[in-house]
Amino acid sequence: MTATVQALAHYPIKGCAATYLQRAELGETGIRGDRLLMLVDADGGFLSQRKVPEMAAIAPKVDGDRLVVSAPGADDAEIDIQYDGDRRDVSLFKKWFGTGIDQGDQAAKWFSAVLDRPCRLVRVPPEHDRDGWGEHPGKAGFADAHAMLVTSLSSLDGLNERILERGGIPVPMNRFRPNLVVAGWPEPHTEDRVWKLTTGTVELGYAVRAIRCAVPTVEQETGRRDGPEPTRTLATYRREPDFGGGVSFGAKFAVLRGGTVSVGDEITCEWQR
Repeated sequence: MTATVQALAHYPIKGCAATYLQRAELGETGIRGDRLLMLVDADGGFLSQRKVPEMAAIAPKVDGDRLVVSAPGADDAEIDIQYDGDRRDVSLFKKWFGTGIDQGDQAAKWFSAVLDRPCRLVRVPPEHDRDGWGEHPGKAGFADAHAMLVTSLSSLDGLNERILERGGIPVPMNRFRPNLVVAGWPEPHTEDRVWKLTTGTVELGYAVRAIRCAVPTVEQETGRRDGPEPTRTLATYRREPDFGGGVSFGAKFAVLRGGTVSVGDEITCEWQR
């Protein structure tokens, strides 16, 4: 069976809702516009669904140089994206420290009201140059550490079979917030064995398995926690001793060659030895 691209998505604001695409342009930090914006607290630390699950229900849309955001119970806001200007010190996991371009008081007021906590919206600055890590490190914007997250339908099917056997409710793919979903691989977790992946005019290089936090327990449509699945079931067969016993689902990739990719494009792979 031929492997193909089943879905493409990017996340204009780290931790907020996805934008699904039929065709995507990729540069060295991933799909164009992916996680180039980020919400931070008063100290510049990033906000995510790990502690603020309500972020999942904030839907951003980038229209040229304008960001339109919507959320349940709030009026939409239109924000002019600032590509340069006042810089703010920001950090990810207290391990990476850099700067972000502050997007102004209007944005801060809207997001602070919606999330009921003080926060600012920032964008990567023009000079942003952040290395990833792993087998193919690549570059990253404000993503956790890598340009692309790849998952497969077979991996989700295998997980959901196990959840059903345990009397739980299957979970949708959006719980894992992938950038690229593969259809046609017969075996679950085939993405773990890929060394290089080519599709459209793009080439990706495997970096590392994706260690999952609490985010997959968040219902993406509502921003409410809905655990313990899938984490409970993943813990029965996807523990990663090399990463502190965390559970994995999907794999992180670097962009080795940028270009374009579309839903339905065939995928070819070079496999790990």
